[in-house]
Amino acid sequence: MNASASVSARPVQSPSPTDRTRLWAAVAAFLFVPAAAATGILTLASKQASRCVTYGEQCAPGLPGWLFEWSAGLGAVALLVALAAPAVRVRQAALAVQIFAEATALVVILSHA
Repeated sequence: MNASASVSARPVQSPSPTDRTRLWAAVAAFLFVPAAAATGILTLASKQASRCVTYGEQCAPGLPGWLFEWSAGLGAVALLVALAAPAVRVRQAALAVQIFAEATALVVILSHA
């Protein structure tokens, strides 16, 4: 018997049927758009932001726009990793990063109120 033939390959582990990381990543990404729209509407409904838009007065600087761009971009990359990664731990970590990045983007929108 050949020595290499007797060594069996480690079986590929399939994700557990209860692992719904991909589902939650897709749901979080899908809900980010309406959450950002609602946050924007709430921000514009504030007295200070509406006065800024209407009269150009009392405009708060808020958090920088690049922070929104980077957090939205990081959320998109984390979504792709959460959907495509074969390992469950990597998908779970990517989902956590995605949710944190999306929350950061929403906070940037709220900072302009």
